[in-house]
Amino acid sequence: MTYAVIDACIKCKYQDCVEVCPVDCFYEGDNMLIIHPDECIDCGVCEPECPAEAIVPDTEPDVEKWVELARKYMDAWPNITRKGESPADADEWKDIKNKFDEHFSDKPGAGN
Repeated sequence: MTYAVIDACIKCKYQDCVEVCPVDCFYEGDNMLIIHPDECIDCGVCEPECPAEAIVPDTEPDVEKWVELARKYMDAWPNITRKGESPADADEWKDIKNKFDEHFSDKPGAGN
């Protein structure tokens, strides 16, 4: 099992999850994070830290597409090991549903 970041993270990117991850398995895109599925140790400490509830176990329905998204970008996006700045308008995006089609960016984040 692994955990996955879903589209609720898009344009929020709070990064509270990064602070608690014991294995530094988060990678940063321009407007969302992903969890490297081969590095995640399934500890689950990140899940309750996300204000947008964007982290779920891969046993949830329809999560496989998010694990595959992580596999696609895990080598292209930088690994992050500490919390960075969230977007200034993150709270405005927090409760918006189905953000992927209109708002996903495949560009890498700045990293830290």
